[in-house]
Amino acid sequence: MQSTRPGSRLRLAVAILLAIPGTIFIGQGLGLIRGSSFMVDDIRWAIIGAVMDAVAFAIVWSLLRARQLG
Repeated sequence: MQSTRPGSRLRLAVAILLAIPGTIFIGQGLGLIRGSSFMVDDIRWAIIGAVMDAVAFAIVWSLLRARQLG
């Protein structure tokens, strides 16, 4: 049975909590997700979402790398 490093579950939760709204921000900023929101068709929200998704990806990547290294 593999043990998890302290804080890895918290970092994974943070990554998920960043990725979900980040993807929604991208969709709304690009106008792919319609609705009555000030975010629709505003490229700034797509950029913010992309940054959030990039940070989430970096967190997951660091978790996987730490797991491989031992």
